[in-house]
Amino acid sequence: MWLRLRQIALVAPQLAPVEQALVTVLGLTVCFRDPGVGQFGLENALLPVGDQLLEVVAPTQESTAAGRYLKRRGGPGGYMVITQCDAHAPRRARVESLGVRLAHEFSTASFSNMQLHPKDTGATFFEIDEQKGAGAHDLDGPWMPAGPDWQRAKSTERVTGIVAAELQCDHPDEVAARWGEIAEISVNQDCSLTLDNASLRFVPCTDGRPEGLGAIDVSTADKAAILASAQAIGARRGDHQIYLCGMRINLV
Repeated sequence: MWLRLRQIALVAPQLAPVEQALVTVLGLTVCFRDPGVGQFGLENALLPVGDQLLEVVAPTQESTAAGRYLKRRGGPGGYMVITQCDAHAPRRARVESLGVRLAHEFSTASFSNMQLHPKDTGATFFEIDEQKGAGAHDLDGPWMPAGPDWQRAKSTERVTGIVAAELQCDHPDEVAARWGEIAEISVNQDCSLTLDNASLRFVPCTDGRPEGLGAIDVSTADKAAILASAQAIGARRGDHQIYLCGMRINLV
């Protein structure tokens, strides 16, 4: 069985400013806005990063889970690590055997979703999904959450993929072990997990914010252009890092 990092979700108080920053700085293009998130009091935008996706969600009403998450973490930031698997049934059975609760799940003929409760995983939301049907396992294959033709919006002039996610935790070793147990992946000596196309790093909380998804690493095709655009909006953090939507984005 394999497990890929397919999507990273961010949460923000307002959608438009973050969406514009991702377009301006990283050269991304919106591929889809899912009307289905409206039932959760949200609006969203999805933007391809190579064969993966960045999603931004923002509450449109009071008393949403996303709104509570914003308050808990003290502002915008990372929200979900969303992975793609090749066989959902054994993953679902594994989660059940470990007593991990689900925050949300659904299954259709073309897609199975399983969002794990962060109180049982630590760090942030961990989601394991399976796309089904023709081409489902292709790197650039269909991905239901991103709409019917997400590939048309791929732009790799500045960034080409998401190669790592960094999860900050009060007890990184314990959280890494828990995620590894769920994913059935051994924890590396540096407290990381190696997925098929990316890695997950578990680190201590050092930025004054509580547990959560604190950073991602993106592979770049034009780092200079990214840094120049980030500098123009006050989002440059150094020669290899920018800061958008409460997230450290490392340029590799």
